[in-house]
Amino acid sequence: MSYRRGWIAVFLFTLATINYMDRIALSIAARPIATEFKLSAVGMGYLFSSFIWSYALFLIPMGILVDRFGVKRMAGAGIFIWSAATVLTGAASNFTSLLVARLVMGGGEAVSNPVGAKVIRQWIPATERGMVTSMFNSGSYAGPAICSAFLGALVAVYGWRSSFVVAGCIGFVWLAAWLLFFNSPDKAKWLSAAERDKILRERESVPAVQAPAQATDTGAASSGLLALLRSPTLWGLALTQGCNVYTQYLFLTWLPSYLQASRHLSISKTGAFAAVPYAAAVVLCILAGRLSDHFLKKSDIGTGRRRNAVALAMLTGAAILAVPFTTNLAALLLVFSVTLTGIASTTSLNFALLNDLLPGSKDVAKAMAFVVVGGNIFGMIAPIATGYVIDATGSYNWAFVIAGALCVVGAIVALTMTRKPISAEPGSSGIQAATS
Repeated sequence: MSYRRGWIAVFLFTLATINYMDRIALSIAARPIATEFKLSAVGMGYLFSSFIWSYALFLIPMGILVDRFGVKRMAGAGIFIWSAATVLTGAASNFTSLLVARLVMGGGEAVSNPVGAKVIRQWIPATERGMVTSMFNSGSYAGPAICSAFLGALVAVYGWRSSFVVAGCIGFVWLAAWLLFFNSPDKAKWLSAAERDKILRERESVPAVQAPAQATDTGAASSGLLALLRSPTLWGLALTQGCNVYTQYLFLTWLPSYLQASRHLSISKTGAFAAVPYAAAVVLCILAGRLSDHFLKKSDIGTGRRRNAVALAMLTGAAILAVPFTTNLAALLLVFSVTLTGIASTTSLNFALLNDLLPGSKDVAKAMAFVVVGGNIFGMIAPIATGYVIDATGSYNWAFVIAGALCVVGAIVALTMTRKPISAEPGSSGIQAATS
């Protein structure tokens, strides 16, 4: 049988890659921007955080729109908006215009995770979900890896404005390919009949206790977000995501500044150094997703047993606690690589766990949007809190300690609050608690 659905994984990987290239471009150019606009550490913290304000605000509306209007149109509109905003960031003439461009970019990027979750549910058999979700999420680490090396050199030679123009234009190339080739599996002409049948037959989770008949993809009516919020499991997934994303945004926003201020690396050397742990996270994150699929029996998918892998990944991310005690650059590179691998794997496994625990696919995008909002509330705090920590202590050490402690808390939440499938009616006898 052909594996043409692999092209869907390529689309999702590159979507996330471009998304995070555009996000981290500001971090790479932070020093010249701070100099030009005379910004303090606290001021940069607010600027780093700004795109998350609109991103978090629009996530749930975008999730609802994706469920209603479909992934092709919504993904196309989203990447057009955020790519245009990224290009216009390079034309910012003052702090206000820079801030507005980042806010518009964040609003456009709010489509990406709801689209990714919906596409995976439509296209990928349940037994392959962990690996493909990991491929989608690993793009968010490939983006910083590429951006750190490539845009760092670009900033050093041509100035910070050029980096935003280049990063934004890449998104328009992706948009053209998406509009030309993407469709749902039942309509994609380039998909063989045998592969189409496999996808349509195997894309739903099979809970330990059979889900109600109306929970199938073809017949389910949308439960609505308010109904889904009655499930403690959805809140557990969102809290886990929050504890994890705090560290992710600490790296995305402050890592280049930390390397330049505390480790005395130049902008170009910072880019090369930061690219290594991000690149390691890409490969190891996909491996973690593949292993989670391999060791999960098909009957275990709907029980949420993947939560054990989520907790293990979060504890791996807690390696960031070692940063204040690491003086050697090679050792620091190893600690960052381990930490980012844990953080990347947690996100992809947590997203796969959401799909595992949601019996039908009609509400996937809005449920994903809620989980990502939970993550980005913490992510919104991370750049600002770090700015205040640096301003108050003159050091980054407590910023790393806070992030590591949250990783431990997130592991506990994952193990204790995600033990039941997501149901609009938690007391219903149709879907029972997992036994593991």
